[in-house]
Amino acid sequence: MGVGDVGSAGRAGYVCFAGQDWWYHNRAHSDVQLMLKLAEQRPVLFVNSIAMRMPMPGRSSQPLRRILRKAKSMARKVQRPVPGLANFAVMTPVLLPFYGSRPARAFNARLIALQVRLAARSLRMSTDVCVVTMPTAADVVEHLPHRTLVYNRSDRHSAFPEADTGFIEVLERRLMATADHVLYVSSELMAAERELTRDRAVFLDHGVDLDHFTTTTGTDGAAEPADLAAIPGPRIGFFGALDDFIVDFELLARVAKEHPDAQLVLIGDTTHDLGALTALPNVHHLGFRPYAEIPAYGRGFDVALMPWLDNDWVRHCNPIKLKEYLALGLRVVSTDFPEVRRYADQLVIAATAGEFSDAVGAALTAAGTEGEEEAQRRRASVETDSWGTRAAELRELIEGPAAG
Repeated sequence: MGVGDVGSAGRAGYVCFAGQDWWYHNRAHSDVQLMLKLAEQRPVLFVNSIAMRMPMPGRSSQPLRRILRKAKSMARKVQRPVPGLANFAVMTPVLLPFYGSRPARAFNARLIALQVRLAARSLRMSTDVCVVTMPTAADVVEHLPHRTLVYNRSDRHSAFPEADTGFIEVLERRLMATADHVLYVSSELMAAERELTRDRAVFLDHGVDLDHFTTTTGTDGAAEPADLAAIPGPRIGFFGALDDFIVDFELLARVAKEHPDAQLVLIGDTTHDLGALTALPNVHHLGFRPYAEIPAYGRGFDVALMPWLDNDWVRHCNPIKLKEYLALGLRVVSTDFPEVRRYADQLVIAATAGEFSDAVGAALTAAGTEGEEEAQRRRASVETDSWGTRAAELRELIEGPAAG
């Protein structure tokens, strides 16, 4: 019986152990977008992120907030949160928060697997395909009946600053050794791990929600959100997570100081104290905005930034943000890292902080003279990269060319 057949547990389905939480993370991430598109054809159970360690003061940013929102997420049980997409269900498993204990981890694996099996049964779907993004699900899938295991190697999670590096590396290597397919969005990481994954490694690039990022008005019909409209132009913008292990905040401060006639607009949740940055007169942190509203803000930028630090995490990443910026037709300035070089003809890549700031200045100047054809050229560079296309590629990889 193949993946597309119906077994005794019900409709053949996909269980995704995500790297995100549906209820409080930005839904632009690849595991969310791929599963939403797959759910148009197959039953999908989206299992919210199984954390890598307990948030603790001094070790984690905003630990109490993170604990409380995870508890709220667990309390939601199993839901179908997307109107008109009955095949897509979300759950947050209940687990014991004792990550340092081997017996507790073993108990959690069985407990989570039981909850997933019961949820799948209630949804009348099987667990034929397990897609793992968060490596802490490695123990869980061993207790789940499945035909195909896919490791979505979206990031090197062991490089995450709050992770128990040794423990997470063991889980990562186990998944790389046992998965039927290992998906990569970073060519650099895929090449580095080729000896472990061999012919099971597959490059599946990120997509972009083209319809979402090519609309012309915000969710309320306004051309520009009121809080953004209150900020004069020209605007240098960034949207996304303002994480202190990814974003170069010193570089952002330099850009703001060296371009005092422009306004730096930051949109997104943060793990960093932005007090020194927002004290600058031309810096505005608007905070988190739902994914549905992001294009309306992005269209108000004259220049968009990817101001990353130079570290192991960034060198093996492939930000979805890049394609979203390009789909909006924006001028983009980025720090240098391997994946961005594939788009060198669509943006400016800066090797130093000075080059970065100079490039922002040049892009601001171009904003006053550049025609619509340049913006359209950037949009065209990603017009074949829809999430629907990526989901079809994934389904064909798992189910074969006849997948429908």
